[in-house]
Order: sequence, then C-alpha cells, then structure tokens
Amino acid sequence: MSNAAYDWLHQSLNTIHKAHWHRSVRSLAGKAAPVMTCEGQPVINFASNDYLGLAGDLRLAAAAIAAIQTYGTGSTGSRLLSGHRDLHRQLERAIANWKGTEDAIVFSSGYLANIGTISALVGSRDLIVADQYNHSSLISGANLSGATVQTYQHCDVADLQQQLEQQRSHHRRSLIVTDSVFSMDGDLCPLSEILDLADRYTCMVMVDEAHGTGILGATGSGAVELLGCRDRPLIQMGTLSKALGSLGGYVTGSATLIDYLRNRAPSWIYTTGLTPADTAAALAAIDIVQTEPQRRDRLWQNVQHLQRSLQSLIAESTTTALTSLLPSDSPILCIEVPDAATVMALGQRLTTAGFLVSAVRPPTVPTSRLRLTVMATHEPSHIQQLVGALSEIAIVELPA
Repeated sequence: MSNAAYDWLHQSLNTIHKAHWHRSVRSLAGKAAPVMTCEGQPVINFASNDYLGLAGDLRLAAAAIAAIQTYGTGSTGSRLLSGHRDLHRQLERAIANWKGTEDAIVFSSGYLANIGTISALVGSRDLIVADQYNHSSLISGANLSGATVQTYQHCDVADLQQQLEQQRSHHRRSLIVTDSVFSMDGDLCPLSEILDLADRYTCMVMVDEAHGTGILGATGSGAVELLGCRDRPLIQMGTLSKALGSLGGYVTGSATLIDYLRNRAPSWIYTTGLTPADTAAALAAIDIVQTEPQRRDRLWQNVQHLQRSLQSLIAESTTTALTSLLPSDSPILCIEVPDAATVMALGQRLTTAGFLVSAVRPPTVPTSRLRLTVMATHEPSHIQQLVGALSEIAIVELPA
C-alpha cells in the first residue's frame, strides 16, 4: 500500500544528499575514552564533549550502580507525581552550592531545560533577543514561547543595544538569551556587557553553560564564574552530559525563579524524572570537579598544545583545504575549510587514518569546519599524531 502524501520525503532526502548535508550515525564501541573503536577500527577520539574524561571514570560508574541497586533503573514518572527521589534534591542542592545561587532544578536533558525554561518565562506579549549563533535548543525554546524573537550579530554588544533600543519599549518583558561558550566556534559571550545592557533596559538574561560547566572558572562552575558575574542576577542553564559525564540539564538561580519553573516549565512538569543512575553519576562528577582541579589543569595544557600546533600547521600549509583556526577560549577548536564537500572528505580521511573528528557543515553552522574537542585524558602523543595526520591529509587533492 502507498500514500502519495509521503512522496515529498524522498525528494527532500535527495536534496539533502545533493547539498552534502546528509547525516548518519557511526557506532562507537568500548568505554568512553580518548581511544575507542569506531565501526571496528581503533580511533583517537577528538569528537567528544567529555572534556574531563569523566564519562568513563569508575567512580561515576560505581555511584550509578549503587543508585540502581537502591532505587532501580527508572524514576517511573514525573517529579510531581511518582518520579521524585532524594537523589534529585541532593543534586540540585549541589549544583546551587557550586554555582553560588539560591536553588537549582534538574531536567531530564539540556534540550528540555532550555525549551521549558524559555517558554515558561516569556510569551506572546514579550521580547527575546538572542545571539545569532545560539544553540538549537535555545532557538527552539524561543520559537515555542510565542514571543517576538530578534537576533543580534554574534557577540556584538552594539547590535544588541540597538535591538533593545528599538524593540524593548513595545513589549511587556524581555529576555536576552546567549550561550556562554558557543558550541560550534568555541568562543565566549561578552557576558558582563550583556548584563549591563540588561540592567539598563530591564531585561532578564539567560546564559547556556552547557560547554562551560565543569571546565571554566576557579572552581570549574562555568563561564559565569570565569567572567566575574556570579553575583549578578541572571538565569544559568547547563548540562550534566558533557564535562560531568552523565545526562540531564539544570537551571540555577534565585529561589523564586526555581519555584516558578517547578510550577510552569512544561518540559519538567510533564517529563519523567532523571534516572537514579544519571543523577548519582552527576553528583559524583561535581564532587570530583571540585576536589581534583588538576583535571582542568591537564585539559588546558592539552588545549594550548593543540592550539599552538594547529596555528603552526595552518601558517606553514601550502594548501587551501585548511583555511584558518577560529578564535577559541575553550576546548573546542575549529578549523575552517572552503566548503561542505571538502570538510566531508577531510573527515572521512581522518577516520580512515584513525581519528574521530566532527566534520560540521551548513545548515548547522554558517561555514564548513573541522570541529576538534580536547579532553584532559588525551596524551601528548594523541595530539602530535592528529596534527601529523592533518598535515598529510590536507595536501591530498580534494573534491572540486
């Protein structure tokens, strides 16, 4: 049986293929680590967000196993019905204490945290002003809210001010939304200047710390700490799935904000609570981050090593395949390449050579790039081998 209503799917997929935008998954085997197996082949992993190497840490595994033995594998329902466990509240208190805020709320994913929080805070009478490079979850949350959405040029405070000057007075409430660390570039937002504008125009500010949590700041709590903004009023969101090696999302801020979200955020109210295993693993990770600052030290040593090596490689390269290294203040290092076909070819050749690297192209990003992520558990030899492979692969003739 057939139905012509579905014929457009085949045509759309053909268009995606022709534009070199088609995506598919690759199976990884083994415990999360710098060296894994990808579809039967050993690869050095430079595509992971496991910045501190905690996803494979036995202490997180032990905490998760103990939680399963105590609570079982699932939370069985939403937190407001049958899904709340003491572990959830322990984790929320730990996050709030670490971040220096009054309270926190834990969601079952970072995506749910963003769409639920934004849609709870603003509606059709309100204004959202968002950085143009914000993560998809922030964009989705803004669209779902029904608010008027204006974007400002990436990290451009002057453009943000112009948008607020023109639009703010026409709306009941206003929310400025930005990543702290931009996931496809690696740079930081100008948070202090954004907060100054928020004070001037009476705006709320929500900052997504997904890629800052665990690695930035004196205690590793994130870019808000690094940029000296812990004492300023704002809404901090983050994930438990990257540097903390678990799964889930959180929002932290004033006690009033968190109580409001418990009552108004649909993606928390109507979603099964975070599993006991993920909750316990995240708790263990926060403790490790706070008691083992040497992990962050190793991470930044590796970042600086790779950054210097890539800068030298690009400067000395005679090929146009590796265009430039994007500015970064994080473990995310991106090499721009001319087009989608070239980046896909480079990514495939790196995989064949034994390296897992993300080849990212439009529409995810405005320009094609190789996205490299650094881990504290990478050895210097891993970095040297990667740079050597890039040097050899980039000089091979690439598709026109």
